[in-house]
Amino acid sequence: MSDNDAAAESPLSPSVRRVSDWDADRLAGLAVEHGTPLYVQDLDRVRENSERLREAFPDADVRYAVKAHTGRAVLEAVREAGLDAECASAGEVDRALAAGFGGDRLHYTAVNPPARDLDYVVGVAEAEPDLTITVGAVDTLDRLAERGYDGRVCVRVNPGVGAGHHEKVRTGGAAKFGIPYDRAAEATRDAAERFDVVGIHAHAGSGIDPDQLDSHREMVTRMGGLARDLTDPDEGGVAPVDIEYVDVGGGFGVPYKEDAPALDLPAVAEATREAVAPLPAGVDLAIEPGRYVVADAGVLLTRVNTVKPTPDERVVGVDAGMTDLLRPAMYDAYHPIRNLGGGRESDGSDAPAIDDRSATPVTVAGPICETGDTLCTDRALADPVRGDLLAVGIAGAYGYEMATQYNSRPRPPEVALDDGTAAIVRRRETLDDLTTVERDANRNRADRTEAGR
Repeated sequence: MSDNDAAAESPLSPSVRRVSDWDADRLAGLAVEHGTPLYVQDLDRVRENSERLREAFPDADVRYAVKAHTGRAVLEAVREAGLDAECASAGEVDRALAAGFGGDRLHYTAVNPPARDLDYVVGVAEAEPDLTITVGAVDTLDRLAERGYDGRVCVRVNPGVGAGHHEKVRTGGAAKFGIPYDRAAEATRDAAERFDVVGIHAHAGSGIDPDQLDSHREMVTRMGGLARDLTDPDEGGVAPVDIEYVDVGGGFGVPYKEDAPALDLPAVAEATREAVAPLPAGVDLAIEPGRYVVADAGVLLTRVNTVKPTPDERVVGVDAGMTDLLRPAMYDAYHPIRNLGGGRESDGSDAPAIDDRSATPVTVAGPICETGDTLCTDRALADPVRGDLLAVGIAGAYGYEMATQYNSRPRPPEVALDDGTAAIVRRRETLDDLTTVERDANRNRADRTEAGR
């Protein structure tokens, strides 16, 4: 069955939410109430995407990659939808615990984890012994043993196959990630002598599009072969490793461009099951989607403040920049942009309605002192004027999460939509927030100086 057919039959359709599908009046009202830049995250859509994954992978353990969006409201929605939490740092573990995830639904998958992170997570595991720690190096196993940890461990494998929307996120072939495939079986068997080894894990990359599914399939095939090797004794009498699951990561892409087709998730799920099969008895499949859960559930709203015609291009200045949405500058990523209007002409009169404006190629540039601070170049938008509201679509994943205070810019607020209601779930930072840690440090230093007198 094609994705279009599945979408037609599923109560969860459509399978992707375009920026044109958002209610323009609702977004405009939120922008007036809360100001811009402003992130808006639809929790109903988060739940729907979670359910779509569970429907496509009914026999798999579906784990949300928390790094895609760590907001408390989103994590609670994901937990309520039945997904587990895959955490890449101690901070993400802490957030997941605060959102109500128990240790049996927590998976800590760090890369070269700092000592303080390991200390924290090992401490959590003492209270939550069902928590699983995924390791990608023998060194990490040694560091866990040094801390007295002998609990649940998953071994991350480097499958030698990478995929993803940009070279910077193709993890499957990068030496940084996981134990090399040809040494993974031996390392896993050795680990089983010191820990409760419960699984093996690999991840091809982030934002895998339909053209890269062959790479994903090859990675999954290799992991299925490794699982069979580990669970069956060989001729040398090596004891089998009693693993519970094979985790083949996530990375399922979403269509950022308006004319790009939605990922055929049922077909991806079927291909994944076929590639990993046959799994040994008692060994389950696990996946770790992040982007797919939250990307199309979010938009970034920004207001036009400058329109500057130049000999080469028409530059539209807005109040959101690379500090609010880093992906275009970092990955040359495409995000759809919709002009919602609402601005005024230079003489103060109301600008024409959006439908009455011609499409004009523009560069949308932010307020950061960097040439790379552009949300798009040579993009046809309904001719923008000062005061127009722009909606940047598919911004729910790695949007707010990668926001920074560069140029000493406070981070934007976030509104969550939940069953028709809207609530601020992250307030707008203030100028005072920018210097809080410095003022606290100076206050502590002054206190120590006074105490030493």
